[in-house]
Amino acid sequence: MAGRQRRRRRRDPPRGCLVRRAGILIASTRAATGAYEDRTGPVIADWLSEHGFEVIPTAVVPDGPSVGAALRALLSLSPAAVITSGGTGLSPDDRTPEETRPLLDREVPGIMEAIRAAGLAKTPLAALSRGHAGLAGTSFVVNLPGSPSGVMDGLAVLDPIIEHLCDQAAGKAGHDHGKENHVHE
Repeated sequence: MAGRQRRRRRRDPPRGCLVRRAGILIASTRAATGAYEDRTGPVIADWLSEHGFEVIPTAVVPDGPSVGAALRALLSLSPAAVITSGGTGLSPDDRTPEETRPLLDREVPGIMEAIRAAGLAKTPLAALSRGHAGLAGTSFVVNLPGSPSGVMDGLAVLDPIIEHLCDQAAGKAGHDHGKENHVHE
């Protein structure tokens, strides 16, 4: 995995722009109980920092209903984004999509389609991911797989769109995609 990672310079927010906050939620019973060291949270945290987000401390919870409770707690902090990892497969306790969907006001299915397509280019197992992406109020929420490679595929899809996505969700970007028309406070 070390050969696939590349270090990017942190992108600072434009002068006068408020710093965006982002949360990370890891759904893993084994990581939550200490039986397994989570390897996806640090990858997500580094990526968010590189994109200028202030990262809320990572929440690691067991699969199941605790995912919904932790997600609601993160959303109460009004972050610009929440990225989850884990619990998107077909195991009986993989319930992250079921815990996420009721909290979304608007789904953005194209993002999950792109994430699954990126993963399918590497493994047929990407088709088994059941994650959701969408807006809970003005917070963007996305469910990524629980593997480091699946997370990196998902982040690669988000890389060119996360700033514009968060700007639009916050009402700070127009619809002219070809021009820089971001309004910063």
